[in-house]
Amino acid sequence: MVSDQDVLTALRAVPGPDGKTPLPDSGALSGLLVKDGKVYLSIAIDPRQSAALEPMRAAAEAAVKKLAGVANALVSLTSEKQPPPPKAAPPRSIAIPGISNIIAVSSGKGGVGKSTTSVNLALGLAALGWRIGILDADIYGPSVPRLLGLKGKPESDGRSLKPLTAFGLKAMSIGFLVDEEEAIIWRGAMVVSAIQQLMRDVSWGELDCLVVDMPPGTGDVQLSMAQNVPLAGAVIVSTPQDLALIDARRGIAMFKKVEVPVLGIVENMSYFLCPHCGGRTEIFSHGGAREEAAKFGVPFLGEVPLDIAIREQSDSGHPVVAGDLESQYAKIYLAIAGQVKASLEKGHARAAPKITIE
Repeated sequence: MVSDQDVLTALRAVPGPDGKTPLPDSGALSGLLVKDGKVYLSIAIDPRQSAALEPMRAAAEAAVKKLAGVANALVSLTSEKQPPPPKAAPPRSIAIPGISNIIAVSSGKGGVGKSTTSVNLALGLAALGWRIGILDADIYGPSVPRLLGLKGKPESDGRSLKPLTAFGLKAMSIGFLVDEEEAIIWRGAMVVSAIQQLMRDVSWGELDCLVVDMPPGTGDVQLSMAQNVPLAGAVIVSTPQDLALIDARRGIAMFKKVEVPVLGIVENMSYFLCPHCGGRTEIFSHGGAREEAAKFGVPFLGEVPLDIAIREQSDSGHPVVAGDLESQYAKIYLAIAGQVKASLEKGHARAAPKITIE
């Protein structure tokens, strides 16, 4: 069994941030967890040096992976306190080679069906002829592996991970690297660093669009994505009741503030159709997302019903758009995908904004 000391001994061969001091003696190690043959390590750095220190991170990860008994290792660069960039420095916006568009699927709160929407939107874009990847950025609650019926670990060539594939999609998720029952207890900076690695250290190849299933809320991950990645737009998912719409408004306002185009709002669980009598019941009210779209001047992308078929097929790892494209539910998602695709084709690449906190 691998111990903490085994890991620290292996890391002594890796120079720390100063290029000379062994990493364990450098004072830069900010977190180490060894569990069931998996090693999670975080290295605290000045975030302005993240690109320069990437070889150190990769060397540390390689050294740990060589240890007998290590099934996998994830080394992240992080910072407890991020100093402001120099006044003369331009905002960072690093495109990912080969990817034409990156879009975020976001929600102000959890439990509104954001991941189900992300997967079916990605499948819809693929059905319309685009080469699509999906990144599960919901580190604390990864759902994409279950939704796509994917299991197993991604292959690595020592420099990058190879995404898993399902239904023509290339997919990456922290859920491929940790057990489904395992809790991930990371601070915000570690989460941001892990998502950056899952996005940039993956051999995506040529993609027309990478769909990013975001964690709920308007915190570190959303701001870091907007600042460091040239997002082509965001799709907001909400249910129609007032409680969810309050958080959806915050999401729209946040993306607008950081100058990420809002491609539109999806009203999920918009209504319920009884499978026995066919009667329609608006369990969570109805039309609220459409009203918010009009209020904010953004497109309303469509209504997705609360239906047992969508739930059953999602749980079984065979989403509705992966099946019969002529089904009534697949057509709803295809219509949403068509609007998103049209908006992206009209748009242009954008530089990431400079975010100023006053």
